[in-house]
Amino acid sequence: MLRASIRPVARSLVNGRRSMATASDLVTIDLPATSFEGYNLEVPELSFETSKETLLQMYKDMIVIRRMEMASDALYKAKKIRGFCHLSIGQEAIAVGIENAITPQDSVITSYRCHGFAHMRGSPVKEVLGELLGRRCGVSYGKGGSMHMFTTGFYGGNGIVGAQVPLGAGLAFAHKYNNEPNCTFALYGDGASNQGQVFEAYNMAKLWNLPAIFCCENNRYGMGTSAARSSALTDYYKRGQYIPGLKINGMDILACYQGSKFAKDWAISGKGPLVIEYETYRYGGHSMSDPGTTYRTREEIQHMRSKNDPIAGLKARLLDLGIASEDEIKVYDKKARKYVDEQVAEAEASPPPEAKMNILFEDVYVPGSEIPELRGRISDDTWSFEKGGFAKEFRY
Repeated sequence: MLRASIRPVARSLVNGRRSMATASDLVTIDLPATSFEGYNLEVPELSFETSKETLLQMYKDMIVIRRMEMASDALYKAKKIRGFCHLSIGQEAIAVGIENAITPQDSVITSYRCHGFAHMRGSPVKEVLGELLGRRCGVSYGKGGSMHMFTTGFYGGNGIVGAQVPLGAGLAFAHKYNNEPNCTFALYGDGASNQGQVFEAYNMAKLWNLPAIFCCENNRYGMGTSAARSSALTDYYKRGQYIPGLKINGMDILACYQGSKFAKDWAISGKGPLVIEYETYRYGGHSMSDPGTTYRTREEIQHMRSKNDPIAGLKARLLDLGIASEDEIKVYDKKARKYVDEQVAEAEASPPPEAKMNILFEDVYVPGSEIPELRGRISDDTWSFEKGGFAKEFRY
């Protein structure tokens, strides 16, 4: 893949399974007691072992996502990206922590704040930015934009608020139905947490004991409304009632990693669903049209940046553990900047989708499984997959 320069090797420790790591490669991580809170649940161990390579990989992942999102910000302000664009600067630890704790066979589905997840699930930066720019190289071939990104094992990027939660329950049902040792992480924001479909999905998942992990990314502001003004119960991890819950410090990548590993192990062991709250923070507004400073102070944002930034926190850990030096970290940062800059240039140079009618229908069915004809709004709109054109010729 194009991001091989940033993600050069397979993880040596995934879900607690040591594949290539030796004793000298392992380090012991001790998390603070504030990392987790449980609801009808014993929280994960605060002390655990992981490999040095895993820690380095998580740092590289986060700086690439941060650079990618900063590039998206610049491209939008240059009016090269149009429409909606929701960035996750400050929330990188969640996508990276989850991906480093699971396998490609697990499923992930989320809301429209999805660029980091699409990248972590396997899409190069070029494909993510290409989609934002409306280019054919985009992960959805330039036809979906910011809120519609899909790749193998990643089911969006969903523009309808909260709709991904019952879809996530369906993905978990598929894993159970097919007797697969896998789970689904279904993520949603605190702004979507009060929707009825969320609780309907909880009910079905518990009733059928599905390997579903419902994850609320609580960034404290649903659009421009603080959690306290919109939710009677702001402990989102307690919302499952009959489903155990786990609150995770979403600004600490190591807490996200350990908590996500725990959640997967819980789900695939037959214990059923789990409700997680990742307590996090976005530095920007809800979308590019929101300055993000009318409903919170600049001082609050600066405090979170200076005291709780997930990248700075992991950097400090790497230095304290002697895993990397300041000079080595500068090299990683420089490589990430170079990689993203190259991917931006390639995405900008890519052509848009051709103005051909068949492009509108190419992703309706998996190639080879198409029906003969797809009905349109009227008979003249019916598309023939066999002909590769409209079933009826237009007469003017």
